[in-house]
Amino acid sequence: MEKRYFNKEIETMGREEMKALQSERLVAQVKHVWENVPYYRGLMEKKGVTPDDIKGIEDLHKLPFLSKADLRDQYPYGLLGTDLENCVRIQSTSGTTGRRVVAFYTQHDIDLWEECCARAIVAAGGDKGDVCQVSYGFGLFTGGAGLNGGSHKVGCLTLPMSSGNTERQIQFMMDLGATILCCTPSYAAFIGESLKEAGYKPEDNKLKAGIFGAEPWTEEMRRDIERSLGIKAFDIYGLTETSGPGVAFECEEQNGMHINEDHFIAEIIDPDTGEVLPEGEKGELVFTSLTKEAFPLIRYRTRDITMLTRERCSCGRTLVRMKKPMGRSDDMLIIRGVNVFPSQIETVLLKEGYTPNYQIVVDRVKNTDTLDVYVEMNPESFSDVVGDIAGDADKLASAMKTMLGITPKVHLVAPKTITRSEGKAVRVIDNRKLHD
Repeated sequence: MEKRYFNKEIETMGREEMKALQSERLVAQVKHVWENVPYYRGLMEKKGVTPDDIKGIEDLHKLPFLSKADLRDQYPYGLLGTDLENCVRIQSTSGTTGRRVVAFYTQHDIDLWEECCARAIVAAGGDKGDVCQVSYGFGLFTGGAGLNGGSHKVGCLTLPMSSGNTERQIQFMMDLGATILCCTPSYAAFIGESLKEAGYKPEDNKLKAGIFGAEPWTEEMRRDIERSLGIKAFDIYGLTETSGPGVAFECEEQNGMHINEDHFIAEIIDPDTGEVLPEGEKGELVFTSLTKEAFPLIRYRTRDITMLTRERCSCGRTLVRMKKPMGRSDDMLIIRGVNVFPSQIETVLLKEGYTPNYQIVVDRVKNTDTLDVYVEMNPESFSDVVGDIAGDADKLASAMKTMLGITPKVHLVAPKTITRSEGKAVRVIDNRKLHD
């Protein structure tokens, strides 16, 4: 089979040539940030580094890290790298305690991001003869916008469906002959189940590939989706902070995601010491955006734990590969594609007059994440009237939905029934089998 690339020159570039390109872009980006982002310049000055100290990627380790806390502290404009009049769009993450991460884009930024997504679509076998159904959410979330633009760049007929309304999804999929499906893996599994319930067999649809990301999923789940939809399922990785999906993508080998190294330098560090680890070792993933104009992040700590490999790939791409994230170095959970922190739940409880004695239980039922929150009632509000308790639980679930963006199932329990811990409280029980 002929190997296809969206940008063959970049995707198959030799290592030394790529290092030279990255070095040239890093030097220019550090100068750009120094001159346009006073906050990051302050971090550099504190570390005693100036742009003159950065001659190439071998000097990257000299630069200070950025964390999500920095992004929240500088909300909304503190990390903007260009005049606001040059920006044409924002995208945003879900907020934790009211402060969201807002990422800005120039038109140039959007063009480059869409090319990264186009590379992912072509790596999954897509071309201008395909019908690409984009069922990621649209709006502030990056999933829909990124794959929609990437599909246009490839030249596919694009169905910008967004998520939900599964009956309509299936109608368009069948009537218009969708060949590539882009959505979260849990939604892909749900579409597969819905097709079966509607009496369709896998061979009845024209799908050949799916590009699934925004939440953790296992190899077992991949195979289930592939069987139920009759497709090959590809992983995609991205962060709103660095642009969105398309930072890295799987090829036909389905063994790690190729990082678009002309736009992003990846490092693996020890999450405790910040020391850069050798290739092949497991640690925290750090990204430097080489080409972003409006929101240029340098050494951004993703908190995702993974490893990198430069082993030769049968697809012919020379871009470094990252393994599926194996966990996180913070307490963030990804539930149905939404970032959830225990601190968000604590904030709601205190605001609603509850004690911060709670426990979060996450599970996966029929390939869909479930979120249960067990909350102790105050002794004075503890009531035997079941209707009152149910009403209070619904009210609390609604308040949590406003904060989290997804609805948990809230269980109000009697005082002192959640096990106390001698050390750090066990706030989260994650029963999902996310790693094989």
